[in-house]
Amino acid sequence: MIGFLVVLAIVAVLVIVTLAKSVRVVQQQTVGIVERFGKYKTGLQPGLNLLTPFVDKVRYTIDMREQVVSFPPQGVITEDNLMVSIDSVIYFQVNDPVRATYEISNYIQAIEQLTMTTLRNIIGGMDLEQTLTSREEINEKLRYVLDEATGKWGIRVNRVELRSIDPPPSIQDSMEKQMRADRDKRAAILTAEGMRQSAVLSAEGQKQSAILTAQGDKESRILRAQAEREARILKAQGEAQAITTVFNAIHAGKPDQGLLAYQYLQMLPSIAQGDSNKLWIIPSEIGKAMEGLGSAVGQIAGIPQKAEGNWQAPEISDAAASPEVEGGVQDKAVAEADNAVQEAIAAAQSAAVSGRTAPAPAPSTSPEHTLPQSEPPLER
Repeated sequence: MIGFLVVLAIVAVLVIVTLAKSVRVVQQQTVGIVERFGKYKTGLQPGLNLLTPFVDKVRYTIDMREQVVSFPPQGVITEDNLMVSIDSVIYFQVNDPVRATYEISNYIQAIEQLTMTTLRNIIGGMDLEQTLTSREEINEKLRYVLDEATGKWGIRVNRVELRSIDPPPSIQDSMEKQMRADRDKRAAILTAEGMRQSAVLSAEGQKQSAILTAQGDKESRILRAQAEREARILKAQGEAQAITTVFNAIHAGKPDQGLLAYQYLQMLPSIAQGDSNKLWIIPSEIGKAMEGLGSAVGQIAGIPQKAEGNWQAPEISDAAASPEVEGGVQDKAVAEADNAVQEAIAAAQSAAVSGRTAPAPAPSTSPEHTLPQSEPPLER
């Protein structure tokens, strides 16, 4: 009885083991490689699969999803003999699990080594500046080479990215200095352009201001010239009217010889006025002027010897007259006038005496020529 139970237990264990070896569950996007006696038999698809126990064996399980593998930084020498460190990332996917299993032993390691050698080949034909500025070109070339090489392994390379390209520290320092100098240069250029534009705008403003100032000056000069012309015309017209009025008044007043002789003698002191007068000429008729006011300048044609008619002195209003004016002030004015006349006569006599003893005097001036000199007093 005991032996039977032991056999039954062994049979039960064998059945359980056989069932465990016969049933295999495969996850989605995963393929199982089945070998029978060490030889490939089939591939298990996702889901529940039955195997021949103790004969079939699942050797590999291949993930069919796209995988991302990052490789450590690799030292690469550029064309200008500079060592740069490049860190790359590969995106690939297994298309054929059988070839990925049996065509290569470790496809990830193979991709890593292929990436390294391809990078050295590509970067070796570029200088540092091209390497830093040609990431897209490098990625495309690297992807093309890897996809072509891994195609026979049942693997397709979708993308290749260079995460970092690090030049040596000394080169980085030089690049920073170059970048700083370049930015300083651009800043200086922008500043110079701003100053140039400012100078141009200032010059244009000054030019327009000068043009407007010149136009204004021109117009103001024209207006001043027109105003001066009109002022001179008006002044000339006024002087003509004044001369005409005085001339008419003189002829209407009918002056006689006594008035003209008095005006003639009254103008004699003005001849010697002025500090710069060193020599002055006395008319030859001064002797006749001493004989009498009536015959000072002789008979002048057109002017009567004595004014005709009854002449009356101008009336002085009562408001203007005062005891002082009627009294001592009037007498004082008359005395001063008499003294001036006596001084003029004495000066004329002394000049006549000195003229007789002096060299021949200049040609005398006739009364007709001296007559205009007596006109200003007549205007008063």
